[in-house]
Amino acid sequence: MMRVLASLAALALLSACGLQPIYAGGSNGVIARGLAGIEVAPIEGQEGWLMRNALNDRLGRGEGSAGSQYRLDVLLDDRLEGLGLLTDDTIGRERRTLRARYQLVDMATGEILVDATAGSDAGIDVVGSEYATIAAEQTALENLTVEVADQIVVRLTRVLRERAE
Repeated sequence: MMRVLASLAALALLSACGLQPIYAGGSNGVIARGLAGIEVAPIEGQEGWLMRNALNDRLGRGEGSAGSQYRLDVLLDDRLEGLGLLTDDTIGRERRTLRARYQLVDMATGEILVDATAGSDAGIDVVGSEYATIAAEQTALENLTVEVADQIVVRLTRVLRERAE
């Protein structure tokens, strides 16, 4: 009996803490509609194409989406550098770094709501097969775009949440 009362008391305290789910209301909620109202401007290069697709997937924007309230401008910096020289002066390890500087612009007023950066990096083993190394570099780029896109969307979600309150 005491366990039941303790559980009920804990639930009562938890409900009074003021926490609310960000995506309350599902796809019709304020945050989901706000994210779907963000148009991602075209981004240069292969990494830009990957990033734009990752962002559109996470924002819930389809090809036919209309009614954009915001524009997301993204500039990418993709670097691949050799590390770890082996005894025969060849590179044994590489690091791929992807950084994004992004701005969320209110299309009605031109006001910049967010001006921030996001980034991540990955280590790549350089092996004897050139094909395998190139495939690993490409896979690292694809994974990094997903990680950076997630970081951007989390930040945009927080900003939209603050504006909705």
